[in-house]
Order: sequence, then C-alpha cells, then structure tokens
Amino acid sequence: MTIFARRARASAGRMHPELSLVSYTLLGHLEEQGGCRATDLAAHYALDKSTVSRQVAALERAGLIERRLDPEDHRVQVLHLTEAGREILAQVTRSRRAAFRVRLAGWPEVDLVRFAAYLERYNADPGETGAD
Repeated sequence: MTIFARRARASAGRMHPELSLVSYTLLGHLEEQGGCRATDLAAHYALDKSTVSRQVAALERAGLIERRLDPEDHRVQVLHLTEAGREILAQVTRSRRAAFRVRLAGWPEVDLVRFAAYLERYNADPGETGAD
C-alpha cells in the first residue's frame, strides 16, 4: 500500500508542481461534488482543518480552485474547480489511467476482475460491508 501511495504521489507531482496526492484527491472530490466547503472536505477525508486550509490555499495560488459565495447562504464560501483545475485534473487522471493500463496489461481477465473487486471492497464504507 505504501508503494502504491508513493507512485500516486509521484504521478500527481509530475503533472503539476503544486499537485500533491492530497491536492489531487481534493480536486477530484470538488469535481465529483460540483464544489463544496473546505469544512466539508476536512470532514469527508477526516483531515485537520488546518491541513485542508493549507492545501486549499496552495490550490488557489496555483489557480486550480476558486471560492464562490453560496447562492443560498452568502456567509458561506464554496470551493470550485477553475478551468485550469479541470484541465490539470483531467491530465493527471489520463496519466494515471495510462500507467495502470501498462502495469496491468499482462494480467489475465480473471485476475483483473478479482483485483477490481478487492479494491472496491477495500474502499467501501465499513458500514456497507459489515466490517468493523
């Protein structure tokens, strides 16, 4: 798992100097959710608010995200990807998928299916699987 995480961090970093694995993950979440508050990011990933704040500041400086007022509550700022953020996220995603295809190219279909099932199981919410 450590090697897997290191490869993911290195891949993200090669695509953009400001893009750590955490940053890549946060960008992906913002894309999936269509934007959210920094406190929502911290809660979702069980990260300290100061950690998220530093990551958000770096992503803003890099021009990858922007803050917008929540149309329903103007006291709240919602984080959204910029066009540059979408482009960087898409580039990193394509690069990661290509790397996965290369690494898995020689695997038999049965192993790919089993591996995918194990990854889904590993990434599932423990409440969904009945595990502790």
